[in-house]
Amino acid sequence: MKLLETKTGLTGTLTVPADKSISHRSIMFGAISHGKTTVHNFLRAEDCLSTVAVFKALGVTISDDGKEIIVEGKGFEHLQAPQEVLDAGNSGTTMRLVLGILTGQTFHSKITGDASLNRRPMERVMGPLRKMGGHLKGELDSEFPPIIIEGSELTAITYEMPIASAQVKSAILFAALQAKGITTIIEKEKSRNHTEEMIKQFGGEISVEDKVITVPGEQQLIGQEVTVPGDISSAAFYLVAASLLPDSKLKLKHVGVNPTRTGILDVLQEMGADIQAADIDQQNQAADLLIKTAPLNAVEIGGEIIPRLIDELPVIALAATQAKGTTIIRDAQELKVKETNRIDATAQELNKLGADIETTDDGMIIHGPTKLHGGVVDSHGDHRIGMMLQIAALLTKESVELNNPEAINISYPNFFTDLASLI
Repeated sequence: MKLLETKTGLTGTLTVPADKSISHRSIMFGAISHGKTTVHNFLRAEDCLSTVAVFKALGVTISDDGKEIIVEGKGFEHLQAPQEVLDAGNSGTTMRLVLGILTGQTFHSKITGDASLNRRPMERVMGPLRKMGGHLKGELDSEFPPIIIEGSELTAITYEMPIASAQVKSAILFAALQAKGITTIIEKEKSRNHTEEMIKQFGGEISVEDKVITVPGEQQLIGQEVTVPGDISSAAFYLVAASLLPDSKLKLKHVGVNPTRTGILDVLQEMGADIQAADIDQQNQAADLLIKTAPLNAVEIGGEIIPRLIDELPVIALAATQAKGTTIIRDAQELKVKETNRIDATAQELNKLGADIETTDDGMIIHGPTKLHGGVVDSHGDHRIGMMLQIAALLTKESVELNNPEAINISYPNFFTDLASLI
């Protein structure tokens, strides 16, 4: 596919797609709660629809009239044994979080994914769930899907996270809500806290003090009304494009600005980006973001900020190719077990276009600024790599061809249309 080109900056106003993480969780919490949950501004992308399909297969009634989604909650105790293998598609969030829900059930189940997801490790989730009394095993006793879950009674644990991972933490939290006793999770670094916030929203009990989270078990949740804000991970591509392209003046409406997700704003502003927040919605942790063109400078990115921007690192790397100086990204080993090895894929594809990026065991060293040129690149089946490469194509004078562009549908089906409206 030939990617979009422009000789000007991005101008106009755009509402980015709904937050993927919150969309997933709105269905999950709706399903395990008692009563009706209404979800407004749900992200109807492939990953989130995989979550809907999984819970329908677990006997949950979910209706969608195109405007809102209604989930008729069954509570943990009334989920039903699936008649077939559950399919998480390409969604690691679906698989990992659902493992936390299924491991405390009375029935047996099996969950699989597409070829990409079935290459992603699940031991980091299965390990702590086994400590709680769960019985889970991967294909041929490996850590890879398909995963067989023999439902069992769970007991609370104290678990010190070896890595900063919101998905692992969330799987444990879903299991903890069903377990006997009080579960304590000690985070290595703070990761996105949507699950903790939604436990409170759905009437649950949870205590968070710095990096220590405690959750009483055997809880019952109550259905709620959820309004999903815009996804800052989708906004990230426009934040970088508008910062780099000349004469840009862009407004992104009602973007989620939960502090555990706004690492990209902190890093871009540290690089010199001109990004302002307006019309702040405290209740839904959202704001309009105003972006203008600005010269960028290199930074060092590592430590506790990494979990707050892990999904945005490929497009941050692109920004760094145009920044003055050498940018260093470290402590980002988690990028290796995303939809693809995002460290290698980011460097490989941007270097094809003239970037100067070296990979390290836990990140990248990016020398800038470099002039990018045209070429043929590949998404590696990864939506975030594909969208990042489209933004890179806006910076070149020559055309860029993208192989496997369909991966972008995983999180942002209207990406090319929305981008074209701003050029």
